[in-house]
Amino acid sequence: MSFLANSLSNIKPSPTIAISMKAAELKASGKDIISLGMGEPDFDTPENIKDAAIAAIKKGDTKYTAVDGTAALKKAIIEKFKRENSLEYKASEIVVSGGAKQVIYNSLVASLNPLDEVIIPAPYWVSYPDMVLLAGGKPVIVDSSEKNNFKITPRSLEEKITPKTKWLILNSPSNPTGSCYNEKDLAALAEVLLRHPQVHIMTDDIYEHLIFDGLKFSTIAAIEPKLKSRTLIINGVSKAYSMTGWRIGYGAGDEKLIKAMSMIQSQSTSSPCSISQAASVEALIGTQSYIKPNAEIFQKRRDLVAGMLNAIDGISCNIPNGAFYVFPSCSGLNGKKTPAGKVIENDSDFATYLLEEALVAVVPGIAFGAPGFFRISYTASEEFLKNAMQRIADACAKLN
Repeated sequence: MSFLANSLSNIKPSPTIAISMKAAELKASGKDIISLGMGEPDFDTPENIKDAAIAAIKKGDTKYTAVDGTAALKKAIIEKFKRENSLEYKASEIVVSGGAKQVIYNSLVASLNPLDEVIIPAPYWVSYPDMVLLAGGKPVIVDSSEKNNFKITPRSLEEKITPKTKWLILNSPSNPTGSCYNEKDLAALAEVLLRHPQVHIMTDDIYEHLIFDGLKFSTIAAIEPKLKSRTLIINGVSKAYSMTGWRIGYGAGDEKLIKAMSMIQSQSTSSPCSISQAASVEALIGTQSYIKPNAEIFQKRRDLVAGMLNAIDGISCNIPNGAFYVFPSCSGLNGKKTPAGKVIENDSDFATYLLEEALVAVVPGIAFGAPGFFRISYTASEEFLKNAMQRIADACAKLN
């Protein structure tokens, strides 16, 4: 009999972290590796946020806080929802956790019974299906099309809904594709969801402020108020404020669900870091002046990367409207041979080839439920990205 839990046999380590670790190992061995695997802004945390953290330390705000977040941070989150999303929440409808990932995990553990179904659009963030499995649920994957900018349709959603469906997870802007659901898209999905009252919506809005081409961000609870009580909004400070290592995420939703999530948190990790919470208050209520310029920098990088990729024979790259990823197709390279004589049969082979030949680390699309594609995170300088894209182009030119 194995000592480990049977549930572990259903999950796998995060592929994005695995790729980054392998790239780091090669770099440590002296290889000139360019890693485009991690979803982490390269900008430093703004000074006003760091100053707020330092002030909290000096003031002695270094003790346990309320399990579900400080009153000050909850107030800042409530103000943020009202200011930016026209949504009203009470403090009892807000939970703060050690990153948005913990909010998602706690919500699934709090709500799923064995074999409850969770609809997950593909391509998906790598952790969604595994977190559903760990919580005892059943991931139900609904495929999207590159022709539809990797967005599911009302029809494809309705086809997957059953009496056992408990959640739909939406992520817009999306990791890994960067695709965005606009107001019209969400209104059409809402029509379907209104016909199925057993289905709750988890909307992962972590890339809310990284949106391009003049597109307006939309979240489904604001688009269809009748769904607000069935919607859990996931957000955090990691992406917009370059605070990935501070580990603060938050959720807003039905009071009973939030209470259950807080109870789970009280028996697992307890309260988030007090200093990080103080910094997050400043992030949310302090100046927002750098958010738009940062998004403009990412848009410029997107155009550079997508343009260089689309110039490579065998690669085609959709132009995303948000986040900081591109998700190009490499299926046009299937069947080609590497200089060592190995045939490229799929996206995993191609990612391995790029790492070994071009010394560029990317994540194969199979990790996101989308074979035939690969993900590039363009969270690096233009010079760095130009070098990486040229390496990829040179490696592809060697295929025959």
